[in-house]
Amino acid sequence: MAKIKSIEYFRVKPRWLFVKITDENGAYGWGEGTLEGHDLAVEGALDEMITRLIGYEADDIEHIWQTIWRLGFYRGGPVFMSALSGIDIALWDLKGRNLGVPVYQLLGGKVRNKVQVYAWIGGDRPADVEVAAKARIAQGLKCVKMNATEDVNWVDSPSVLDSTVERLKTVKALGLDAGLDFHGRLHKPMAKQLAKALEPHRPLFIEEPLLCEHPEAIKQLSELTTIPIAFGERLYTRWDVKRFLEDHSVDILQPDIAHAGGISETRRIATIAEAYDVAIAPHCPLGPIALAASIQVALNTPNFVIQEMSLGMHYNVEAGDIDLNTYLKDQTVFAIEEGYVKAPTGAGLGIEIDEELVRKISKETEPWQCKEFYGPDGGIREW
Repeated sequence: MAKIKSIEYFRVKPRWLFVKITDENGAYGWGEGTLEGHDLAVEGALDEMITRLIGYEADDIEHIWQTIWRLGFYRGGPVFMSALSGIDIALWDLKGRNLGVPVYQLLGGKVRNKVQVYAWIGGDRPADVEVAAKARIAQGLKCVKMNATEDVNWVDSPSVLDSTVERLKTVKALGLDAGLDFHGRLHKPMAKQLAKALEPHRPLFIEEPLLCEHPEAIKQLSELTTIPIAFGERLYTRWDVKRFLEDHSVDILQPDIAHAGGISETRRIATIAEAYDVAIAPHCPLGPIALAASIQVALNTPNFVIQEMSLGMHYNVEAGDIDLNTYLKDQTVFAIEEGYVKAPTGAGLGIEIDEELVRKISKETEPWQCKEFYGPDGGIREW
């Protein structure tokens, strides 16, 4: 066993936050605590945790997790949990590297040999999805996800929903399955209408049809539609997801490993969901470390169904030459074959980060700001 010697973090383009933990023997592990639009807040939380954790036994992952969670009195929420996620993932990577085995072996071994994946088409203003969908097919994907709508008012003209149905029909005509992300943009009067309009066209799921702060409305919607309802990126612990499992309003949970307490808590969320016959499809429009960690959990999770990845995502494109594989030494590790990524064989997370490039890019990376959307009257619309 070796003690934690240092914990560093790096803000890198397009909008990611990497964490590196080094032990007293010089071994290291990488984590990711990305929380888009809140870099500085997570960095502040990390500063506090780092001061506390130097000198802890790096192998004692659960003890460290419980220490940060229980012995700070105040806990939970996206900022706190994202910081904890970065540390937790890095500790699992470090432990796997020290033992010479993939993380999934430390979790109990594989239940599958490859992981089905999907990627985004369209952006915040979804337009020509046909061209984007054909590009995804060329990459080997069988499933995609797109924003269901542009920003929509609390109650809006039903005609604003027509384009959503047409885009779904266009994509499905190409032979792809498609999930539709409502992104919490809709409110109950519009979400009910859109779910009903989409039902005959059988999307794979509807994601965040309503914000999770409205559990009673999500429950009502779940009783009005046969489309699987998915959400979870804005739920950060097993305690957050418990109420939605107990009222049977969610069909697919989407914890984000960089927001939801890392590998340790994501695996616990998946186990609880299995007991309620709820599937796991981890949220991950983020960086390569978060994706690698998600894949390790997916390989070990019986109720896993599909994994999000950010390859060629619009946020990455906007950053110039930065994409999912940019910071990887071996850029074939996430290669897609017939809609799947094979189980990595390397120790830890199964990836090698180009630390020199990370350090270089971090010096020139400003905090990423969330986009802003406004209606014709100047009122704020949901992101």
